[in-house]
Amino acid sequence: MNRKTLVLPALAGLLVPTLAACGSGSGAEDGEGSTIAVGTTDHFAVTKDTPAPFDPAASYDVSAWNVMRNTFQTLLRMPRSGTEPVPDAAERCGFTDQQNEQYRCTIRDGLQFSNGHRLDAKDVEFSVKRVLGINFDNGPATLLSDVDKVEATSDTEVVFHLKKPDATFPYKLATPAASIVDSETYPIDDFVKGFKVTGSGPYTLGDFDGDDKKAVFTRNPDYKGGLKVRNQKIEMRFYPSSGDMEKALTSGDIDLMNRTISPGQISKLENNREDDIELVEQPGQEIRYLVFNTEDGTAGRKAVRQAMAQLIDRQELVRDAYARTSEPLYSLVPGGLTGHRNSFFNEYGEPDAKAARDILRKAGINTPVKLTMHYTTDHYGEATAKEFATLKKQLNSSGLFDVEVKGVPWDKYRPAAQEGEYQVYSYGWFPDFPDPDNYIAPFFEKNNFLNSSYTNTEIRHKLIPQTRREAERTSTTGQFGRVQDIVAEEVPVLPLWQGKQYVAAGDDITGVEWVLNSSSGLQLWELARGAKG
Repeated sequence: MNRKTLVLPALAGLLVPTLAACGSGSGAEDGEGSTIAVGTTDHFAVTKDTPAPFDPAASYDVSAWNVMRNTFQTLLRMPRSGTEPVPDAAERCGFTDQQNEQYRCTIRDGLQFSNGHRLDAKDVEFSVKRVLGINFDNGPATLLSDVDKVEATSDTEVVFHLKKPDATFPYKLATPAASIVDSETYPIDDFVKGFKVTGSGPYTLGDFDGDDKKAVFTRNPDYKGGLKVRNQKIEMRFYPSSGDMEKALTSGDIDLMNRTISPGQISKLENNREDDIELVEQPGQEIRYLVFNTEDGTAGRKAVRQAMAQLIDRQELVRDAYARTSEPLYSLVPGGLTGHRNSFFNEYGEPDAKAARDILRKAGINTPVKLTMHYTTDHYGEATAKEFATLKKQLNSSGLFDVEVKGVPWDKYRPAAQEGEYQVYSYGWFPDFPDPDNYIAPFFEKNNFLNSSYTNTEIRHKLIPQTRREAERTSTTGQFGRVQDIVAEEVPVLPLWQGKQYVAAGDDITGVEWVLNSSSGLQLWELARGAKG
């Protein structure tokens, strides 16, 4: 087997508030080969909390976004490499004022949806107003909440008036939250139920329902944007476990797998040199963290949270639960991004049971502290159970905690966490865009992703607004550093680790090194079939 370790460009860069332009993309390349089968352990179901898994107004989840990125267009998109958004449905976009409060885009000519309807600036206006108007609890409306008014000033021009300066706004327009939908097909105040997709992206999605074992993406012949589509068809096949998915890869039933490869599989694939499989490792920006219910009688006490921060051994955690396929993380902002600071290590240093005991004693808290920690059994991979077993061992072996852990399926876990039913629980975060703002604002702004009651006025009303005025993102280091220090002192969340990205594929598949972007977004258009290596 062949193994590649790639080092992609550092995830730091400027957001230039000037007009950008991009040439139109071309169709699929010659000699592109047969259907490419991609395996995943992701699954989709229509439930009360996910009534429309592929509706841009309803879904805010990496697995659903992987479908939407490939079937919808946005005005801007993230480039193949680098961190500055480039045009897709737009010809050009940019701020028109020095304050970063008015943003203007010119739409490409000749765009159309997969149903044949024309796409113009009025559809862009409709799409943004729809997401904000529906404002679904589990949806992505918070990403666009700074929009005060959006108006199509002509068929080809749309203008966004922001409530306050936001230099990260172009990044947000490159997320599936800003997917352009057909104003003649999608209702303004409700979802398109089920799995139907009417977009203008590089692929169309075939008939699909939650019981299907595959989804078929066919190259959209009418796509006009900045992407080069290198294949004609992708089959995404769904597996109950990473073990089943690996068997399909090694037997040749699928050509590639990504979500979710277990640490044990990574080790096996690295060491097995007989299979014609290529393992690609890339830097990653996924993070895993604990969330505390700050209204709970126990987890709401700051000293309890600080004592946990003092006890947890991240080095042991990534070694024992993840076989070093992830790295210890001492801040919500991961390494590789502008402004990263190891605030938790600076505050607590190495794990220290005596220091944790002193924290609890000074706060008058009796030990052992009884807590229940929840995790999801089927969303972040099979290693999550081992991760929580390790955390339980670390906390309980100190004699300061009496922790119980419980695993819950994702369809029940997410709603319960949102309703505040858990004391301590785990989430993963795949960034919407590669900027430190996206690791801070979703957790600490009003109506945040966590539905958390925790509030820090300095973060919310001073530091976040200050950073959004800065088009030169390297100028935000001091403010983001201060945010990270506050989080380490108050511990409303506790960062644990930062992941690496892995993709395993047959050695006749090209483009594997580009199939994931820096935000773990799946870029199916990069894949093609070539000669075996």
